[in-house]
This record gives sequence, C-alpha cells and structure tokens, in this order.
Amino acid sequence: MDFNPSAPTVMHIDINSCFATIEQQANPLLRGLPIAVVAYDSPRGVILAASIEAKRFGVKTGMRLMDGRQLVPELTVVLPDPDKYRFVHKKLNKLLSKFCSEIYPKSIDEFVLDFQSHRVESLPAQAGSMQHVARDIKRRIEEEIGEWITVSIGISTNRQLAKVAAGMVKPDGLVEINGSNFRQVYKSLKLTDMHGINTRYAVRLNAVGIHTVPEFYESTLSNIEAAFRSVNAFYWYLRLRGYEVDGIEFGRKSFGNSYSIPQNLSLVRELSPILAKLVNKTATRLRKAKYAAYGVHVAVSFKGGGFWHHGERLPQPVFYTSDIFKAAYAVLKRVRINRPVHTLSVSCYDLVEKPPLQLSMFENEEKRQFLAQAMDRVNNRFGSFVLMTGNMLAAKDAVKDRIAFGQGGIS
Repeated sequence: MDFNPSAPTVMHIDINSCFATIEQQANPLLRGLPIAVVAYDSPRGVILAASIEAKRFGVKTGMRLMDGRQLVPELTVVLPDPDKYRFVHKKLNKLLSKFCSEIYPKSIDEFVLDFQSHRVESLPAQAGSMQHVARDIKRRIEEEIGEWITVSIGISTNRQLAKVAAGMVKPDGLVEINGSNFRQVYKSLKLTDMHGINTRYAVRLNAVGIHTVPEFYESTLSNIEAAFRSVNAFYWYLRLRGYEVDGIEFGRKSFGNSYSIPQNLSLVRELSPILAKLVNKTATRLRKAKYAAYGVHVAVSFKGGGFWHHGERLPQPVFYTSDIFKAAYAVLKRVRINRPVHTLSVSCYDLVEKPPLQLSMFENEEKRQFLAQAMDRVNNRFGSFVLMTGNMLAAKDAVKDRIAFGQGGIS
C-alpha cells in the first residue's frame, strides 16, 4: 500500500510552553526570562511548564524545581493560575471556529482541526492552501490573543502524522507531511517521535529488525504484527501511510480530581474537608458536562509507599455534590490508614447523560436542583468556592485549582 494520495486536511495546533507563555503574555516583566510554572514552590515541587527561554537550558516539564535551579540558578518561579489558561483555551477555541467547524480540543493546549468535510471562504483552492490557513491562524493569534503566545502547527492526511509534524519544530513551527515529502521527514525522526511508540514498543520493533521510522514504513504487515501481536499492528501500518484510524471521538468515561497532601494527615476526619473540596470540583464539572454517574471511586496513596482504592456502584445515578460526597465518604471510611496520606483522589464513573428530575417523597428534588444550579452559576462567575458547603470550610485553601493534562483540564 502506498502513501495516502489525498491532499492533507488535518491540522494539529499546539501552544508552545502553554502555561509559561500565557504567564509571560499576562505579565510583560516575565518576557524573555527563564521561568517555570510549578505546582508548589518547594524544592521538590514539580515543574508544570518551562518557558522557551528555560527550555534552552534543559529545564523540562516534570522536573523537580530543585533540579531546574541546578540548571538555571536565576530561574523565575510562578505558581499556576488555571483561570488564565482556561480563558486563553476558550478564546483560541472561539478563534479556530471561524476557520473550521470540526474542532477537537485534545487538551488545554492542543487542538485538532479536520477540514475534510468543511469549506471556509478563507481556504484558497491553490496548492498549499492548508499552509495558507495555518499562517493566517498564527497571525490572528498574535493579533487577537497575544503577541507572546505562539503555536506550532502540523498538517497531514491523518491525526497521527499531523501531531508528529506539530512537534518537529518548536517554537512557532509549521510543518506539513504529505505524499511528496514523507520519506524525507521519516528519515529525520526516531521511532519514539511517533506518538504512541514508547521505549517498550521501540524495543519490540527492534526485536523484529525495525530500528528507524523508514524501516517501520517499509516493513511488511506480518513483521509489524510479530512486534505488536495485536490489531495495533494494522493500525500502525495505516497510520504510517497517512490513512486515518484515530478520528473517532469517544465519550467521556469519568470525571475526577486528586490532591497531593503536603501535611502529615492520617485520620479520616482530617481528610474529610479535602475530600469534600475534591468532590465539589468533580461534581461541578460533572454537572457542567450534563452527566450523572452511577459509580464513585476513592483512591489513597501513602507516604513511604502503598496504595488503596475502591469503587462503589450506586442504585441511582448521582450529580448533586452532597450525594457524591456521602458515597465517597462511605468509601473512604473503609480504608485502614496507618501512615500519612500522600495523595487523595476521587472520581465518578459509569456516566450517563443527566436523567430527568426524579421526584422523591422525602426531599424536594426540584429545590435541590435549582440550588445546585444557582451555586454553580455564582462560582462560575465569581470564582471557584465563593459558595461552598460547610464541610469544606476546614480545608480552606488546601486544595488548589489545577489544570489536568487532558480534556479534563478544559472544563
């Protein structure tokens, strides 16, 4: 099978050093400086994003702050401001909708645009039209969102190759992979540059004689099957030839939040306010997406090692904060805690579209629903936790707002 002869119609857009450049856009005094957005400003705090300037010195996402400062002693530390990042995400989503109706946010800083079934007036008919649109998008971002925020854009005939192309030149890149240049591009890539090929899969491919991306492309399907031993071999055979196998948008499977606890807490009553705040954040996102959940899951990891988790399936779907908290608290009470808790997590699963109002003999369900909606509107307008339940007061500011890496982060 030869490479897909169709014109590229898929565009992958990735905000460069997302959190860091948004902070630099918001505060001109940070521009041009090596900065790190960190979860906590303690030495072991994890770097969530490094600015382009910091990356030049080797500072990376996931690195500890103390290690980043070893590389860059003058590294400027910034605590995250999720509302800023969501604001930019929504503004960019709105801008992109003027170019294409088929937009798929993949995370807080990544979008996929599919022009295959969409035509816009600004899309010219001549060769290179997708690149023309990409340059126009870059110009509009600079004018309407911020001159310090840049994006890398990849273009190809499927999502996999568009994402690979977006990662090839950073910052501010624009790369197209098509039937004319794919062989040349493949020569410049490592196996692990292909999204989804980690070190373990690379070792499997090496074992059957595949050490480079060109060898991956030229290999027979049976040889790739010997490495993967699953239908994934056929998918990779198609991906490398520019055909789409990743275009299915699956529904949301769960909503959840977690918190790493800096204090030494080991009692359920001490963890209860934190659990309440995590539940509140999860329930708000659940309602905003118009879901209810049959299942509530709680997970606990301990300082020094060890992990416990349990999920409880409920007879009726829940979406009120109080109902989810009751279920989560009942699960939490089952764990035997004999040492400080490192991370507490709560999630809702077995999702269904929010069912119609169920009237109860014992509670005014309509009033509860109106109250939940009113609290959500107030908190959405004035900030999270302006209104909160009484059992959250003891948590105070313990649980900070965080951006998840994934679609959960854009709620």
